[in-house]
Amino acid sequence: MDTQTLRLFVLASETLNISAAGRALGMAPAVASTRIAKLEHLVGADLLHRSTRKVSLSLEGRDFLPYAREMIALEETALAALGMGRTTISGTLRFAAPSTFAQLYIAPLLPLFMDQYPDLRLDLHLSDAEFDLIEGSYDLALRNAVLADSSLTARKLADDTRILCASPAYLERYGTPQRPTDLAQHRLIAFKDIEPKALVAQDGMQAQFNPTTATHYLIVNDGLTQKLTTLDGGGISINSIWAVQKELATGSLTRVLPDFELANKPALWLIYPKSNVVSAKVRVFMDFLIDHFGRQNGARKTS
Repeated sequence: MDTQTLRLFVLASETLNISAAGRALGMAPAVASTRIAKLEHLVGADLLHRSTRKVSLSLEGRDFLPYAREMIALEETALAALGMGRTTISGTLRFAAPSTFAQLYIAPLLPLFMDQYPDLRLDLHLSDAEFDLIEGSYDLALRNAVLADSSLTARKLADDTRILCASPAYLERYGTPQRPTDLAQHRLIAFKDIEPKALVAQDGMQAQFNPTTATHYLIVNDGLTQKLTTLDGGGISINSIWAVQKELATGSLTRVLPDFELANKPALWLIYPKSNVVSAKVRVFMDFLIDHFGRQNGARKTS
């Protein structure tokens, strides 16, 4: 199977434009269309749906895409082992991440990364909403959770300790909780759901952050909105330390029940589809981020 045609298919699936993908690879539009047609004949399926106005990825194309990427990565790895590989990293890297973390910590690093890899294009999807890595055709994603999907591989970027916070104005108006049971008399801001969250103290004492027992609760599904609502005196919320460290330092937020933190110890993971070969563009971006956030956190694969 011709890997140049596979590159054309991958690029066309990312840009949804066969002619533009062909031009990026030095092919005339007619040649690019012919190559895609021959690939579809070879695999026995329509990989791209075409109309006079748009191109879209078919279900078969979506299923075939990760294998096409892996075959390209295998060729590049084999050539690199013989000293014949490309000296530059190119292509498009599709990366998904929680919006708040990316805005605070990843976005400021992107100019440096782009300077190091000028031929690599970045397609970023920033959202706190849930997403499917495979169906979304992402090369790499950042998640702040413990992973259970065995079709994915993960490398740990950093710990994600989560604590309770409120604004000084809120605490002055409603009082400062002295023990976990006091939370029932307060306004709680919940992230995405109202399921009770287990808390643990440094001495091992167990407690709960339970919005259903509070005098009032607010549900939000965006991390930045949660922080801003907390800053504005809306209530007590659970926040990642990385998200509120500046506000804690300036005093615009105060840690509530400072001996307690979220018990399940989430972490920030860089995840990607399970494969025998990690493509060069994924590898360099992961290494770049880990270089900046600390290799001491180690690496891990899901089981």
